[in-house]
Amino acid sequence: MQQQSTMYAVVRSKLYEERFERFRVGQAGTLVAVRPGLAGVSTRICRMLEISRGGACFAVNTTIGLPLHYYLSIVGAKKKIGCAEIFRKDNRVEVHFIKPIEEAFLHEIVRHEFFTGQNPKKH
Repeated sequence: MQQQSTMYAVVRSKLYEERFERFRVGQAGTLVAVRPGLAGVSTRICRMLEISRGGACFAVNTTIGLPLHYYLSIVGAKKKIGCAEIFRKDNRVEVHFIKPIEEAFLHEIVRHEFFTGQNPKKH
């Protein structure tokens, strides 16, 4: 039986080993990925479940065709966040951010959740 090789290398990084405080949120977002061969971009809607300075968890309608690296835009925020996927099951996806987001930006997202009165369901 032939053993299959991994298509990408797993590189250790202090960023991926560091733990950050996580916050429950419920904002809508968009995932933007570059198609293979730079043939354009694909987008899909997501709903944020949790966020921290170093990563996030969100739900999508389907993970079919979703690559492992993409950008996350959160509704109400003006920045795009580079993401590297670490886990997916059914419609739930967890990612590490390519670089930690700033503390002020994280608080802006969490405050938006508070002021809009959204209350995400417990999971």
